[in-house]
Amino acid sequence: MSAQLISILVLVVIFALATTRSINMGALAFAGAFLVGTLAGGLDTDGIFAGFPGDIFVVLVGVTYLFAIARANGTTDWLVAAAVRLVGGRIALIPWVMFVVTGALTAIGAVSPAACAIVAPIALGFAARYKISPLLMGAMVVHGAQGGGFSPISVYGSIVNGIVERNHIAGSPVVLFFASLGMNLAIAGVLFFVLGGTKLRRRQLVAAGAGGAGTDEEPLPHEQRIPLDGPKIVTLTGLVALVVGTLVFDLDPGLTAITVAVLLSVAWPKTSRSAVSEITWPTVLLICGVLTYVAVLKEIGTIDYVGNAVTTVGIPLLAALLLCYIGGVVSAFASSVGLMGALIPLAVPFLAQGTIGPVGMIAALAVSATMVDVSPFSTNGALVLANAKDVDRDKFFKQLLVYGALVVAVVPLIAWLVFVVPNWG
Repeated sequence: MSAQLISILVLVVIFALATTRSINMGALAFAGAFLVGTLAGGLDTDGIFAGFPGDIFVVLVGVTYLFAIARANGTTDWLVAAAVRLVGGRIALIPWVMFVVTGALTAIGAVSPAACAIVAPIALGFAARYKISPLLMGAMVVHGAQGGGFSPISVYGSIVNGIVERNHIAGSPVVLFFASLGMNLAIAGVLFFVLGGTKLRRRQLVAAGAGGAGTDEEPLPHEQRIPLDGPKIVTLTGLVALVVGTLVFDLDPGLTAITVAVLLSVAWPKTSRSAVSEITWPTVLLICGVLTYVAVLKEIGTIDYVGNAVTTVGIPLLAALLLCYIGGVVSAFASSVGLMGALIPLAVPFLAQGTIGPVGMIAALAVSATMVDVSPFSTNGALVLANAKDVDRDKFFKQLLVYGALVVAVVPLIAWLVFVVPNWG
């Protein structure tokens, strides 16, 4: 049996054990990376550790550390109250505010994980305080980020359009942008309806004593009137520095966040003392373990093995559908941008035949490879999981996993039907 087939079977075993035995999947994945890498793939220790996602580790630790400090000194309470005031107390608008904010950030140049790192802690904090579905709030953040992620000036859009140009494929930056925005906006609308967003319309926060009898209005909590003190002002300044640093100066969001957190800890050690213990270490283990195993799969050729198998399919439309599904499945565990860099060249032979429209195919691949980033194994999904408050974390992980699986199962098919079958371009 080839190393590629062995690695796929081991991945199935990892999922089965994690599901049936309640073992941290990250720990299982680290063990699998070691066994498959050394025994089947011929990798040494350095080769296995080369796939450890150090950047994602720092993002998860840095962001959760910073916002743990922000919760301890009351800054997140102040931000939540400000969000309520911004929409006039209409709780139902808050998920859409998060969608628009993350979409705007990625559209003007933020990488998707950076935008989610900035917005997800605030969104999930609001969800916990006002009893909104954390899955709804987290998904709105991720889909908002992906909705704006393919604007012509965005990171994702620039990369994909550059790949298309280098491979001499006819593309359309405008179609690519609106394809992603439309698909993410549509799924956000469905989620808002299914996960109870419409019920939030009956809830509105008002000044204490202002609501009449028999209404669904709720008095404003006392946190709405918390004054800004020194720690809050400095923390807010640090959060602004995080936004500016990642968007304007292209600084790493994880390193920037952890630096701000350390400075706050030095200035106010008492309120920051318990913050390190609030870093969601099981989530860090889970994500880093799974991504290390996926890196081993890539190193020993499993990803290329699956991709090359698709190229032998003689029916271009079917091959295009399979490529969309490969993009969705693999991207749920790996870098979306890196995957698109491999998928688009794989589509070149089909596009060269003239039977598949290149504009629609590129749009379908981009949507399929990014909408699944709500998976708890992707950076965005991991940030949602790590920042969820007052939830059963195992249960929430399974909810994200099920939702991610549904997206993987449905979105590539819809993208194929909408963009490929009509033969756009």
